[in-house]
Amino acid sequence: QVQLAESGGGLVQAGGSLRLSCAATGRTFSSYAMGWFRQAPGKERDVVAGIDRTGGRTYYADSVKGRFTISRDNAKNTVYLQMNSRKPEDTAVYYCAAKATIYTDTYYRREYEYNYWGQGTQVTVSS
Repeated sequence: QVQLAESGGGLVQAGGSLRLSCAATGRTFSSYAMGWFRQAPGKERDVVAGIDRTGGRTYYADSVKGRFTISRDNAKNTVYLQMNSRKPEDTAVYYCAAKATIYTDTYYRREYEYNYWGQGTQVTVSS
C-alpha cells in the first residue's frame, strides 16, 4: 500500500505558474504509475496528466497540453505537476493518484484504474 500527500496548492493569478508535489510513502514508489486529476466545483473529477513508472511516457488532457508538465523523481518518491500559463478554469482541487502495475511503460488516464488517492490540494486561479 502507498500513502499520497499533495502540496503546493494555493492562489495564483492568471498567467502565473505553480508546481504541485505529491509525496508517496509506503511500498516502492517506482512500482506505481502516477496521475494527476482535478475536480472543479460542481463538476466530475477529470484526468489532468499521467506518467509511467519510469517517467518516460506521459499523457496530458487536451485542456492542459502545452501548459502543464508531469514529472517524477523515483529517488525522492515524488511526482510533480508544473502548471504554467494558468487560467481561471484551472481552479479546482487537484489530486494525485497511484496505480500499481507491472508495466514500466504504461500511463493511465481513467479514474477507476487507480488504486490509491491523496486528499487533494486546492488551486485557485484569479483573473
